[in-house]
Amino acid sequence: MTDHDDSALARAYNRGLRLEKSGDLDGAATAYREVLELDPTDHGGASVRLAAMGRAPAPASAPPAYVATLFDQNASAFDNMLVEQLGYAVPILVRERITDLGLGPWQRMLDLGCGTGLTGASMMDLAAEITGVDLSEAMLNEAHERGCYDGLYVAEAVDFLNEIEEPPWDLITATDVLPYIGALEPFFAGVERMLAPGGALVISSETEPGPEPPVADWSLGAKHRYAHAERYVKDRLLAIGLECLECNPITVRYDEGTPVPGHLTIARRT
Repeated sequence: MTDHDDSALARAYNRGLRLEKSGDLDGAATAYREVLELDPTDHGGASVRLAAMGRAPAPASAPPAYVATLFDQNASAFDNMLVEQLGYAVPILVRERITDLGLGPWQRMLDLGCGTGLTGASMMDLAAEITGVDLSEAMLNEAHERGCYDGLYVAEAVDFLNEIEEPPWDLITATDVLPYIGALEPFFAGVERMLAPGGALVISSETEPGPEPPVADWSLGAKHRYAHAERYVKDRLLAIGLECLECNPITVRYDEGTPVPGHLTIARRT
């Protein structure tokens, strides 16, 4: 892409943000469509914004270029932002539930969407070897500094599961991964491929707020994150022959002081 194209892309994207903020959703949609013409790989997440505004169908997952850009930009301040500001404690919950269920230890653990390594660090003494996977190279640099990973890969989680040529893993974790994936069938197909017999799967997911169960299997929210119905996650586990040990309601994080509801699911391959 030329400098001229970069300038046009920035102008279109900023115009879309400005119009969206002002409430002119039709004008914003026109600008975001221009963004997609200039940048089909969608580093700015224009397709996600269009869907969240109701101006396009929701993509089956967030564009990898968008996710990588988002986390590359926030890597250095990520832990402070996520833990201190948003109250994110899923890695601690993972460790607590694993311990209470008496699971592990394991030989090989795969930490999908490992980010800066919060989940890997919480599980260091329960896995002899830990492999981390993330789309953001900047996040992996932070994870490397923790010293808890034996291998780190720059890759999209679903692609990695379905394409890597490795022996299966005894434990697969995916904390804060599903909020960037809508349709979960490819993800669970990869889990089926790469989870060893007797192995465990630990995933966190978000769900739509409200007293009524969501109607759809999955949806894209106003904050550009995907929510999944509890029954949908359980159905996908059943479809690949995994036993759901528990699927507990949790607060995934806080958004402007409001709890974001979700589930922590632990399953096992029998």
